[in-house]
Amino acid sequence: MKLLKTISLSLLTMVSMGTYAQELDANLQIRPRYEYRNGFKSLMPKGEDAASFISQRSRLNFNYKQDKLKAKLTLQNVRTWGDVATTAQADKNGIALFEAWAQYDFDAKWSARLGRQVISYDNQRIFGEIDWAQQGQSHDAAVITFHPNNHQLDLGFALNADKENLLEPKTAYATSYKSLQYAWYHTQFSKLNMSLLLLNTGYEFEKSIGNLEVDYKQTFGTYLTFKDKKWDTNLGLYGQTGKSNDKSVSAWYAGANLGYALTNTFKATVGYEYLSGKDQDDSSVKIKSFNPIFGTNHGFNGFMDYFYVGNHQNSVGLQDAYLKLNYTSNKWQFTLMPHVFNAPNTVLDATNKKMDSYLGTELDFTAGYTLQKDIVASAGYSQMFGSATLERVKNVAEASNTNNWVWVMISFSPRIFSLK
Repeated sequence: MKLLKTISLSLLTMVSMGTYAQELDANLQIRPRYEYRNGFKSLMPKGEDAASFISQRSRLNFNYKQDKLKAKLTLQNVRTWGDVATTAQADKNGIALFEAWAQYDFDAKWSARLGRQVISYDNQRIFGEIDWAQQGQSHDAAVITFHPNNHQLDLGFALNADKENLLEPKTAYATSYKSLQYAWYHTQFSKLNMSLLLLNTGYEFEKSIGNLEVDYKQTFGTYLTFKDKKWDTNLGLYGQTGKSNDKSVSAWYAGANLGYALTNTFKATVGYEYLSGKDQDDSSVKIKSFNPIFGTNHGFNGFMDYFYVGNHQNSVGLQDAYLKLNYTSNKWQFTLMPHVFNAPNTVLDATNKKMDSYLGTELDFTAGYTLQKDIVASAGYSQMFGSATLERVKNVAEASNTNNWVWVMISFSPRIFSLK
């Protein structure tokens, strides 16, 4: 708390001493979440018991603006209730830096932002904040933006290292990607919005003893949205090429949604996603499985995170057909989403015979209630009905237990002060 008070006083002093028109806004987020995990991310093995815990995100956000200069500082602490003894003098989790960036607007069309920042575009399938995860996701990067009327072009760059080295390290950098470059373009034609993305990501690896190399993988594609009075639809198409760990990459993705507002309070959406994979009897070394790289993957393919949330990489791919029913009334919001999962590529059983492509069905139900503008309560229940093929993919034998997941979360987001 002493650190937070010091930062607040310092920023207040900066505002009071400045000679330009300045703005400073500070807000807080406290977000505890209870979870009951009984088959979350993977099928429950026979004889195992469910886990229960409460996690919490605590964030302090400062937003500063002065003439052409903007800056943001976000400090956060992420913890599990009980991971530090009540008598402990120090918090082992500590305070982490989620965002710390400065932006300069050269004129009405050009700007540059440097520092630790959230990079999020479109429906967050390739680039997202991953806000569901208590720690979130941000990047150390430089982003140059050109935004004339009805157009926006972002150019992003990043170079990562473990520390300030005097010599080139002898071990591969594995904390994150080694380098990143991307271009994102967005424009609008009447009711149609179009985005184009070209992303080049480099990962360092040890090709041979003492021989470090960086392989670059390219992700490229488009995201289109159309919205009318009651109808809305979107389409995402992406491909991946290049190399990863000295293996060539050839993968692709397609996803589409069609929504219709039946009333002012009830909306129905049907959707489908295809993420390419690789047959289990394919002996080639080529990577054919699509990786949604920096996407907010919890928001896709079921909330139980069976696919692409730290898992299912370089696997048999995924087909996801789903329905989303959303109902809102005053301060309430309810959503029901059934998913039907299939493997687009061959899955083999223990005797190397081809298995059925059906992986399972997941039902997701969520509810939210806004107590007031800065207090929101939400909860959810999900259940996975897995198949023998899913057991094989997850390498879980005799997964006879019921697989479900329950969560309850309250988010407090009060504004501390705002000065102009």
